[in-house]
Amino acid sequence: MNIRSMEKINKWGYMFYIKYDGTKFHSFDEMSGKKTVKGKFKEIMAKLDFTWAKGIQQGGRTDAKVSAIENILYVSSKFDGDVKGLQRSFNSLSDDSLKVTMIKKTFPNLMFPELISKREYIYEYPRKRIKNSLEEIERLCMELSGKYDVSEFTDKKGLELKEHIREVEISYRKDKLYFLGNSFMPKQVRTMSGYILIGKKEPLEGRYLTLSKIVLTKELKDMILEEVKDIVIDGVEKIERNLGKTLYIFYIKNSKKGELIGKNGKNIKALKKIYGDIVVKEIC
Repeated sequence: MNIRSMEKINKWGYMFYIKYDGTKFHSFDEMSGKKTVKGKFKEIMAKLDFTWAKGIQQGGRTDAKVSAIENILYVSSKFDGDVKGLQRSFNSLSDDSLKVTMIKKTFPNLMFPELISKREYIYEYPRKRIKNSLEEIERLCMELSGKYDVSEFTDKKGLELKEHIREVEISYRKDKLYFLGNSFMPKQVRTMSGYILIGKKEPLEGRYLTLSKIVLTKELKDMILEEVKDIVIDGVEKIERNLGKTLYIFYIKNSKKGELIGKNGKNIKALKKIYGDIVVKEIC
C-alpha cells in the first residue's frame, strides 16, 4: 500500500482473532437459513453498529463441524474507536460458541489470505478408534510430509481446483496429529488423518479437527498498528506505529498541522530522521 495514500483514507483494516466450537454451526461461510460462523459474526457486529466495506476475509477456512482455537476474520471499516471495548461488547452479546480473543488494527483493503504464512490444524481422534500402530502412524507422517500433488486426499470439489500441489509437515504428539502448511485442499487434513490413523483414504469426522494457529507473514506483521504511549510531540494528539517501528502515524488537529510540518517541511523532516516514515493524519 502507498504510504502517502494513508493520509487521505478514512478506513482501517481490523483483524478479529476468533475461537469457535464448530459443532455448534452448520458451516464456516454464510449459508441462507443456516447458523454459520461468519453469519453469527455479522449478526453481532450489526448490533454494535460496526460496518465495513465489501466482504469478510479469513485466515483459514474450516469445514463443517470443525472448530478453531485461533482463526482470523479481516474487514476494512471506518471504525476508529476503542478495540478493547469493541471486543468486550462483542463477547457480551455472544456465547461460548464464538468469541473474539483479540482485535488488531492494520492497513485497509488487504488481500488477507495471501498474507498468511502457514496454518496449523490438530486432529485428535479417540484413541480406542485408532487402528494403526504408533510405528505405522509415525512412518506415514514422515511419508506424507513434503511438497507434492495431494489429489488423492481431496474430494471432487478439490479436484476441480487448478493447483493440486501442497506442502505440509505432519507430526504425531500425545495422541494428536499436527498438520502445518500454507494451504490445504478441501478435506485434505481429514482424509490424511483417516489414512494415517485407520489406514483408509476417507475423511474422518470434522468434530475432531481444530484449526489451532494462524502464522502471519512478515509483510502482514509490518502492517499491524499499535498505539504509542511513550512518545510525546507538541500538538500531536495520538501516535501509532507498525510493529516493525518503521512507520509512524501522527494524529493532529488541522490547526496544528502547519506548525508540525514547519516552513518548507523543516520540522517534519527532522522528525523523519528520528522515526523514519511518518504519516500525518488530520482529526477533528
